[in-house]
Amino acid sequence: MQIVRTILWVLLAVVLVVFAVYNGKPVEVQVWPTLIWEPPLAALTIMAFLLGLVPMWLVHRTVRWRLKRRIASLEASLGTGVATEAAVAPIPAVVTPAPQPLP
Repeated sequence: MQIVRTILWVLLAVVLVVFAVYNGKPVEVQVWPTLIWEPPLAALTIMAFLLGLVPMWLVHRTVRWRLKRRIASLEASLGTGVATEAAVAPIPAVVTPAPQPLP
């Protein structure tokens, strides 16, 4: 599985390099009326992509971390709770009444 992940990262890097080479011309971005920024188109596109990706990735990792902690806590409480309940309150046996003689 690690080799597949490595191949995908290498392919992504190659695609980004090819994209940057073919889209290297500068574009004008007017930040304020007196400030004009001229980044390469590839850098601007990659920065915009990362600006959208990174916050959502951080939210995803945070939610995943919280859920793992919650699951671990619930599993720990379930493990100790079952042993405690079994020792304190045993399950009663089913008792059948003795047959009554007919009058």
